[in-house]
Amino acid sequence: MSLPILAALVSAVALIAPPDDPPRVYHGRRGDVAVAPPRVEAAITVDGALDEPVWRSAAVLTGFSQFAPKDGIPSADSTEVLVWYSPTAMHFGIRAYEPHGEVRATLSERDKIGADDYVQLLLGTFNDGRQATVFMVNPLGVQADGVLKESGQIANVSFMGSVQSRESADLRPDFVFQSKGRVTPWGYEVEVRIPFKSLRFQSAASQTWGLNITRRVQHSGYEDSWTPAQRANSSFLAQSGTLAGLTGMRRGLVLDLTPEVTDRADGEPGNDGRWAYRTSAPEVGANIRWGITNNLTLNSAVNPDFSQVEADAGQFSFDPRQALSFPEKRPFFLDGVEQFLSPNGLVYTRRMVQPIAAAKISGKLGATNIGFLSAVDDRVASTTRRDRPVFNILRVVRDLGAQGRAGVLYTDRVDGANSNRVLSFDTRLVRDRIYTAALQVAGSRTTRGGRTFSGPLWDLRLARNGRAFGVSTLLNGIDPDFRTESGFISRGGQVHALIAPRYTFFMPQGSRIESLTPNLAIDGLWFYDRFMKRGDARDKKLHFNLDANLRGGWNGTLALLVETFGYDPAYYGSLYRIAAPRPGGGVDTLPFTGTPRLPNRDYVIRVASPQFRWFSASGMYLWGQDENFYEWASADIIYFQLEVGLKPSERFRVSASYQMQEYDRKHGGGTVGLLRNPRLKLEYQATRALSARLIGEYFTESVLDLRDEGRTGYPLLRRSGAGWVPAAAYRDNSFRADWLVMYQPQPGTVFYVGYGARMTEPEPMKFRDLVRRDDAFFVKASYLFRR
Repeated sequence: MSLPILAALVSAVALIAPPDDPPRVYHGRRGDVAVAPPRVEAAITVDGALDEPVWRSAAVLTGFSQFAPKDGIPSADSTEVLVWYSPTAMHFGIRAYEPHGEVRATLSERDKIGADDYVQLLLGTFNDGRQATVFMVNPLGVQADGVLKESGQIANVSFMGSVQSRESADLRPDFVFQSKGRVTPWGYEVEVRIPFKSLRFQSAASQTWGLNITRRVQHSGYEDSWTPAQRANSSFLAQSGTLAGLTGMRRGLVLDLTPEVTDRADGEPGNDGRWAYRTSAPEVGANIRWGITNNLTLNSAVNPDFSQVEADAGQFSFDPRQALSFPEKRPFFLDGVEQFLSPNGLVYTRRMVQPIAAAKISGKLGATNIGFLSAVDDRVASTTRRDRPVFNILRVVRDLGAQGRAGVLYTDRVDGANSNRVLSFDTRLVRDRIYTAALQVAGSRTTRGGRTFSGPLWDLRLARNGRAFGVSTLLNGIDPDFRTESGFISRGGQVHALIAPRYTFFMPQGSRIESLTPNLAIDGLWFYDRFMKRGDARDKKLHFNLDANLRGGWNGTLALLVETFGYDPAYYGSLYRIAAPRPGGGVDTLPFTGTPRLPNRDYVIRVASPQFRWFSASGMYLWGQDENFYEWASADIIYFQLEVGLKPSERFRVSASYQMQEYDRKHGGGTVGLLRNPRLKLEYQATRALSARLIGEYFTESVLDLRDEGRTGYPLLRRSGAGWVPAAAYRDNSFRADWLVMYQPQPGTVFYVGYGARMTEPEPMKFRDLVRRDDAFFVKASYLFRR
């Protein structure tokens, strides 16, 4: 036999023979969740096709289980995830098989893939079962990412939403990683590369990381997980598998420099009636991120741009005595945000309005999480307008046992002679996986206008998170003199007590109703001083909720709300007076004492559809007798909320919402208050990096002349300057329009150009006599230089 023929035979045998080292298969349902991924010196192109030779040696993760709405059963759809790592990155290859329905996938903006099918990779790089970096991809490889740091507090059902099966990731932080996917005849396939430069991890030579993988299937509404996670557990991350034996990972020098430039022109009518724009020199700044070690990062910013590219969506206030908060969206504050989390919102970085310089260090050393932030704000945020407020925030948390923790927080805000300092201690303990106890004790010391005062805050939470039976309890007290000028508390000076049991009935697989959860909430609010003297609660609530998950991803809630609300002199005593007519003529100004107690009874229906190929919707309707906060009297109330999402094509999305709140006087006199808030958002995704959006939002509020509806019927007076004036009828009809073109090939590298205008008109929603009140053009550019 000639040599060429022999060589050909040998090659043929090599092609059909099995490899020497077949890939190891790790089957989640069989408990085989300790993965030893191969380390391969290879560089590949992330193209969405798992056809390079290195993928044939990757570890194979399969055997997924359903987690929601029902755990403990095999997943209906098969999923395979291939894993290997190189010296500089972790590689995942996803094969998601879909024999039962259509794959949902759109070319969308980053972090906006919640309506698509997606796979979520949870990497616990410190293997502590408490926190994870989250990477998500839809079938086209569009990315979402963030962090998950579990608090152990899983919310029970309320009339505002459905049962929460586990804590959700915070998708505001962004990380640099590569992904690309494609839809196939059998499902979809996605390739993911996560550079070690984008991660914080241990410094050991050989490491073990936590790993779990979840898959969301939109046509069924199911969530599957690789490890057979159980709902009867206070922690989802503690049930992760592992990536073991990781060695030779080269993170290298982590040095990110992001210079940025921002310019804007603000328009408003001048004294002569002409429209005029005010401009100034472009603002130039820079952000620097330095990886001091594998697990410790320093961020600094010089003259940073802390503007947002999209206005906050409007919120309705159900209770005007409670302040509203808005989420942080500015990138500097979001890197390492999980290290600054604190119970009761004692860290709220939007208090820093326009810093001229800021720096922070964050990370994890052994079992200790550390975060320190310092910032100098502009004078616009000062109470004196002479000094620049200086903020300092220090957060240290120590892991205790398998799931426990103990933490300390210190914050201060110094504004010339004025200051606010807060010191807090908190701890969380877990027993038998389903029982948690959390305690926080804090104190503040505030100097304002030459006066110094202090007060405590305390918080105790106990919970049982069983598969069927769960209960949450809360006892929270905030002294009237407790202040946090680096955090956010909706209202102080009160004590809040809550007990909320629930029981979930899981129906047989394939039933029309998949799970049914009755829930009860017994809720009370006291004035702080009255609670300390064992007085009666001001507000008492008894809520009955029934939540149902239906086959195909439908969800609905029915609720009955029985409440009584007590008069609040701290709020209304300084807000109103009564104009009482004298028998002989003239008017006496009398104190407004209000109805002592208002009884409420409301009914709620809430429905949410699954994500269809091109459509999704959710709505809530509340009606009944509730408090009329305008006049502190009983009223017939209607609250309506509707959200609709449309996806006419893979690139085009429409999001529409409408809110309406109406208060009708019980004894005639018409609608005392009507609020309406429609919002429309159009988005077009030309490529994964290039997109455009247009937002229109209308807010209208109409209020009648106010009167002492619950008692005398006399007109109400409102404080104005040093005197009292009639609380007369008013209307606010404002429309805001914004457009934005955005190019973002990766986090840190962005180019924005946009415009926003605010208009008003005399009659609501006529769009005939809109008058422009102010507007602005802006442009922003930044570029990420990474070593």
